[in-house]
Amino acid sequence: MAAAITGILTPHMVPLDARGRIDEDELARLVDWLIGKGVHGLYPNGSTGEFLRFTVAERQRIVEITCQAAAGRVPVVAGAAEANVAETLAACAHCLECGARAVAIVSPFYYRLPAESVYAYFAAIARESPIDVTLYNIPMLASPIDVPTVARLAAEFPRIIGIKDSSGDVAHMIRLLAAVRAVRPDFSVLTGWEGALVPMILAGCDGGTHATSGIVPELTRAAFEAARSGDVARANLLQGRVTRFFDLLFGGAEFPEGFRVGATARGFRMGASRQPATAEQHAAREALRGRIAAALAAEGFPPAG
Repeated sequence: MAAAITGILTPHMVPLDARGRIDEDELARLVDWLIGKGVHGLYPNGSTGEFLRFTVAERQRIVEITCQAAAGRVPVVAGAAEANVAETLAACAHCLECGARAVAIVSPFYYRLPAESVYAYFAAIARESPIDVTLYNIPMLASPIDVPTVARLAAEFPRIIGIKDSSGDVAHMIRLLAAVRAVRPDFSVLTGWEGALVPMILAGCDGGTHATSGIVPELTRAAFEAARSGDVARANLLQGRVTRFFDLLFGGAEFPEGFRVGATARGFRMGASRQPATAEQHAAREALRGRIAAALAAEGFPPAG
């Protein structure tokens, strides 16, 4: 049996060159740097990775580069969400070929579906997927996956091995942990909201997938480890530092642009987003880069070499 997915996984962005194409060398450098800084895993083609702004072929290439650069040093949980079951299963097969540990599949988006339809969607995928599946609950952008549905899927489908929950709701997570652990003690529960990283770990989560870990991986890992070791006082201090960066990165520009600015401030050639921006927005992002650079310097985090 494969090891459970735990720790801090990074849903990293994709560097783009001057023509808006994937900068493959810089993506590989970013992956290598993140692993060197101690992240426990990688999460390509997530929301932070702007998966919807890339073609199917580009999403496949992103997974290939990430897995090649990771070279087995950490697990890769690759985003495999497509617009329907058949295309999602094709993405699952490709992720397996690349060497991913598992895939992450977001609940159906655009159409807001009831719980029974969400269950049916994931059940159809779980019956056919050649690779382990993690659910991805992000209710701000997709149909929510409620607690009874997660527990039902966990009980019925061994291929579904975990969930990333980005609700940020601690009470919801406590209910989720109680329900799913009753039927699947091995089920990985990861929080996707770094503003509540430490409370979620103390509540029993196995880790988190945090965009902020793509900018300050040293800090998110330290907060996770302090919480897991029971050093609550240190964990709470670290949570405050994580939250300050999260607020700057998430609140400083429309999601996920602040994280592109942050990775640039950390020393990577991220390029401009594929989402067009006005002159005012570009100016605001340049000002944000200065604030992020100052915050990094204050924390003693140097730019990547």
